[in-house]
Amino acid sequence: MIKLTPQTTFNDAESAELLIADIDDSIRNVSQALTVFGAAQKSAEQQRTFIDKLSDTVETGIGNLVDADIARESARLQSLQVKQQLGTQALSIANQQPQSILSLFQG
Repeated sequence: MIKLTPQTTFNDAESAELLIADIDDSIRNVSQALTVFGAAQKSAEQQRTFIDKLSDTVETGIGNLVDADIARESARLQSLQVKQQLGTQALSIANQQPQSILSLFQG
């Protein structure tokens, strides 16, 4: 780590060159750290994008399942209603037959 203060002095070209070399090393280290942070940020953004897409896909899938269940149950309800109507009609017809036969004997 380089400590530069107002009192930092260099008396000759050699000490100035050493200080410049230290500063260059520090700049290089900061650049490398920024590269690592940038890569980590990009990775985090990609993970967030993936999670958002996954969440959307799951929500769509659940919606499709609910829609399919509703459609299936609606068809089942209609089927049961038709069976009930047919049963009622069959009972009505069955109840009319004895009346018709009785009317033949009364007549």
